[in-house]
Amino acid sequence: MVAVLLAGTVLAAAAVAAGLYGTLVEPRRLSITRLEIASPHVPEGFDGKRIVQFSDTHVSPDFPMDRLEALIAKLNALEPDLLVFNGDLFDSRRRNVEENPNTSDVLSRLEAKIGKFAVYGNHDFGYNRLTRSVGPILTRAGFRVLINDLERVHLPSGESIVLAGLDDYILGRPKFRTVLPKLQAEDFNVLLAHEPDPATGFTHFPVDLQLSGHSHGGQVHLPILGALVRTKMGRQYVAGLYTLQGRFDPDRPYRLYVNRGIGTTRMRLRLGSVPEIAVFTLRRSR
Repeated sequence: MVAVLLAGTVLAAAAVAAGLYGTLVEPRRLSITRLEIASPHVPEGFDGKRIVQFSDTHVSPDFPMDRLEALIAKLNALEPDLLVFNGDLFDSRRRNVEENPNTSDVLSRLEAKIGKFAVYGNHDFGYNRLTRSVGPILTRAGFRVLINDLERVHLPSGESIVLAGLDDYILGRPKFRTVLPKLQAEDFNVLLAHEPDPATGFTHFPVDLQLSGHSHGGQVHLPILGALVRTKMGRQYVAGLYTLQGRFDPDRPYRLYVNRGIGTTRMRLRLGSVPEIAVFTLRRSR
């Protein structure tokens, strides 16, 4: 009987400790993931260039502006050549958070040598889920918001890579059949898409790297059990780097990176899914 009571006490204490850590500590942590992406399609001038990715800030009372400012300082310290944001700037479950007049000014402090790019997430349509509220805020901050569009990014030498961006899959109108056929096989092509799971339908296009967010890494990710919270369009690919078989060219891997994001939604809790910034260093391979 004593052993049973003791075990129950230990389990209760562990649950309380996990809850306190998951609400007070882990959401405020930040990890930097560094990966090298090698491809013969990377131009020589882009060898060593850094793409810095962040996603899912979910600015709200749980992630106030002072924490966004601290995040911006950390992003700038990484000295990105290209900076990409994968959507969900605000938490649309909270009313009127996108009306903060200082948001564009704060985001304008983000620096990138070549350019700043973004796509829409499902929380970027306002509380009513009907208004594209975030695009103008990001545009005023110097981001190029890609909605079913692509842009060729040049160096002064004339060398270039291509960034494509799809509209959000849950509330937007993604047009991959219009955008992705424009990608050229000789280019190094980066695709920005908020939700990761549609990647399985893109492998017959010459995409070298897809950057996504949305899943929060499950937000609660436990050993053995895995991700406990799997969102629509973020169930199959939850976190980290995946290599899909490229149907366009079997020898050209389709790489998908799913960022765990920064903020939280539904509940202010992260456990086993530390907030993340990802840094991709491009390498030219033979």
